[in-house]
Amino acid sequence: MLGFPILLIMCNNLIRMSKVRSIIKLYAQGVSKLSIGERTQLPRNTVRRYVHLFLASGLSLDDVDKLDDKTLEQMFLDMSSREHIEDDPRYLALKELFPEIDKKLKQRGITKEMLWKEYFEKHPDGYRVSQFKAHFLRWKKANNPTMHIDHKAGDKMYVDYAGERLHYLDVFTGELVEAEVFVAILGASQLTYVEASSSQQKEDFISSCENALHFFGGVPKAIVTDNLKSAVIKSSKYEPTLNQAFLDFVSHYTMAALPAGPYKPTHKALVEGAVKIIYRTIYPEVKKQVYAGLESLNRAIQRALESYNNRLLNARPYSRRQLFEDIERDQLQGLPKNRFEIKRRKVVTVMKNNYVCLSEDKHYYSVPYRYLGKRVTILYSQSEVEVFHHYERIAIHMRDRKHYGHTTVEDHLASKHRFLSEWNPDKFINRAAEVGPDTKEYIIGLLGSRQHPEQAYKSCQGVLSFSARVGKERLEKACRRAMHYGDYSYHTIRVILERGLDNDEFESGEEQKPMPPIHPNIRGPRYYA
Repeated sequence: MLGFPILLIMCNNLIRMSKVRSIIKLYAQGVSKLSIGERTQLPRNTVRRYVHLFLASGLSLDDVDKLDDKTLEQMFLDMSSREHIEDDPRYLALKELFPEIDKKLKQRGITKEMLWKEYFEKHPDGYRVSQFKAHFLRWKKANNPTMHIDHKAGDKMYVDYAGERLHYLDVFTGELVEAEVFVAILGASQLTYVEASSSQQKEDFISSCENALHFFGGVPKAIVTDNLKSAVIKSSKYEPTLNQAFLDFVSHYTMAALPAGPYKPTHKALVEGAVKIIYRTIYPEVKKQVYAGLESLNRAIQRALESYNNRLLNARPYSRRQLFEDIERDQLQGLPKNRFEIKRRKVVTVMKNNYVCLSEDKHYYSVPYRYLGKRVTILYSQSEVEVFHHYERIAIHMRDRKHYGHTTVEDHLASKHRFLSEWNPDKFINRAAEVGPDTKEYIIGLLGSRQHPEQAYKSCQGVLSFSARVGKERLEKACRRAMHYGDYSYHTIRVILERGLDNDEFESGEEQKPMPPIHPNIRGPRYYA
């Protein structure tokens, strides 16, 4: 049978799969090979051959019964073909070259035909191109059962979350906290990045993707994701809708986003396989102890990950890290100068004091006076606030989280251009005079307590609005008491009125402590007297 396919007997008649099944069943029942040959009318060597392949397959009788005839036939053909060539010197010489051939094929522009020509020049008695390809594909399938796609260097990064979470200790509560485990892998070298994060939310997901790029030291041409909401708002077989923040992220790093098709795990089989491997390699190492905080957990993951990436690949004389350095690092795009920052968006109206309010921080930012009353868009990140009107950026500021503070560009202010809007110091002073002398004096002091009068307009408006709510008499008393404290703000008047402190008697004749200027540029109340 050495020169004949397994399914042929000497007269070249095909053996039916029903006879093969009979051989296996009879052997499982303890019948001798001689008796099996007599019952099936097959040569004893053929029976011996099938029994040998059945035992080598590692399958049970039940497993064989579950296979259809076509699958069973192909399995025996593959096994027979491998056994036939294992002793061939030409195949043994070629097999030694497979790891290097596999590495070279990951480089752009390299084809199997080109590598066959190199091989055949050195081994003129070797295999022709068709056999060369067939043997290589069979070897690759045996050593990489999940890798049926040829990944090119620098082409794609695959990302996913592991289903099994890790844990860390919350040092404040003493409770164990679950952590999501993010996995990223480069297609060609299989260099892998693993990170624990608090959640799969947009901010954490994008941060993990960015950390992976900096771990790799470069940017691939595309990123392949699952259909999680942090990346894809609406999945589609043809045209998925990406989350805007994720779209901004891939644009910042000049990558293409390629979400896997719905219910198509094979589209990201590489990272699915990586997740299974880290369950066996990284998880056992990390789970040996409990970590105080997320950072400590990630440091343990990085130590285990370094060992994992430096371990030799199956049937290859190199590791993921070595393969990355040899073929993929130089194929990655360079990292941009600045890291990506998620930007949020708010639409607001410019107030009459030249400012817009970022409600998240309760902080005010100036815009040019000519946009008073206009609808504008605020785009803000962790460090920066930009204001746009009809797609034109009209202001940019460093973000300040001080509540009720003002960030000002002096050239934006109406007073700097002698431009009088509906809100101006004279208007507020005149309205205060209608309430009473103490209110007028308080408004003058309030205007003078700010570096720029515009910064006090909103507070003045708030103070004067109490006249309609509590009456002029109570507002007068509240302003008198606030001036006694030397405290000029809307919130001071509000607290006095809410607590009824305006009705409490106090010694108004006490020497009043003047409020010292908080900035050398502050005008002071005398400026408006």
